[in-house]
This record gives sequence, C-alpha cells and structure tokens, in this order.
Amino acid sequence: MPYTGDTHVGGPADVRELSELTISKLAVGPMDNNAYLLRCRRTGEAMLIDAADEADRLLDLVGSDGLARVITTHRHQDHWRALAEVVGATGARTVAHPADAGELPVSTDEPVEHGDTVPVGACTLSVIHLRGHTPGSIALRYDDPEGHTHLFTGDSLFPGGVGKTWSDADFRSLIADVEARIFDQCADDTWVYPGHGRDTTLGAERPSLPEWHARGW
Repeated sequence: MPYTGDTHVGGPADVRELSELTISKLAVGPMDNNAYLLRCRRTGEAMLIDAADEADRLLDLVGSDGLARVITTHRHQDHWRALAEVVGATGARTVAHPADAGELPVSTDEPVEHGDTVPVGACTLSVIHLRGHTPGSIALRYDDPEGHTHLFTGDSLFPGGVGKTWSDADFRSLIADVEARIFDQCADDTWVYPGHGRDTTLGAERPSLPEWHARGW
C-alpha cells in the first residue's frame, strides 16, 4: 500500500520507505497525537519523534531493534505522556529544546538549538526552532538525497494554518518563523508531518499564507 499519512487511533502505523530512511506514523491517545518512528535503513538505528501516549503501542512499533533517541517537539503534555516509560524501557537518549526541556518528565540528554543536527544512523535531521506555540517548539527537517524534503512540525504547522497561540505577539512570532524558516527555505514538494491529524505539503499550504496573516490564527 502506498503511504497516505491517514492514520487513526487504534489502527496500524502507516509506513513510508525512503531510499535511506523508513518513516512509520502512528496515531495514539485521546487527542489523536502522531508519533513518528524513523529508522535508518543502512544501520538500523531508530529515533522516535514525540512519545505522545500509549507506551505499549509505541514500544511495539519500536520492536526488538532498539531506540537510540526520543525527540520531543514541545512541552505540552499530550506530546510526552509516554516519554518516561519509553525511555525507561529502551534506554533511549532524550532530545528537546532547552526552552521547553524543564517541563518534561525526564531530563534532556541532548539539548538542541536552531540549526543543530540530530543523527539517525547514517541520516541527519536538522532542528528548526519555531517560537510561538511554546517557547521551545521545534520542527525536524530531513532532506532525502534521492527525493524531496520531509518536515516533522509538531504543533507549529498543520494543514490549514499554524499551531494555536495564546497572544497576538505569539502568533506573529510563530508565523514569522514558519514563513522565514520553513516556507522560504523549502520547496513546494516538501512533505509536512504534523503533531495531529493528516499530512500536507508546503505547496498545498503556501497560497493560504496571506489569509493566515490576515485572520491572525
């Protein structure tokens, strides 16, 4: 079956096979969070983006091949409810932005800032700091050497708009970062994997940027 990104809580992971990386998307928990397992096809090393909920299902997804790291995209509880249990079971190292790390239930082994990189075996993800949904929200960028860019955006970018903010200043900060650090840097065929719900592409969302600015959310 070709990858669609259409998952539902209780259902199977949707798996995408890239040339160097396998991406498995699993929907978990009462808020329909997305967790993403990335595994290097050359080395077998794996990374989990957001140990959101349902640790048993996440550990089943990881399987017996182990887990090197868990990246938490931001400090909101629905994105880390299973973090302590997954880390305890696997020994994985934890990764987060320092502005949000203090709110997480376990210490952060590898604090990351904008422009840093995180390895997944022979593959590399780039960290994009997107300020607004929370002070330390991050996205992860993977540039497929034989294809297009893949972005894991947490709650900062969804189909139809940027993530929720709680003040006009936070909204302006977030949309400025999303525009400058994502839309201005990545092509339209960039695939976006959000923290909840269905995937999208930058090309599908780019025409709506003026509308997002005008409506203020």
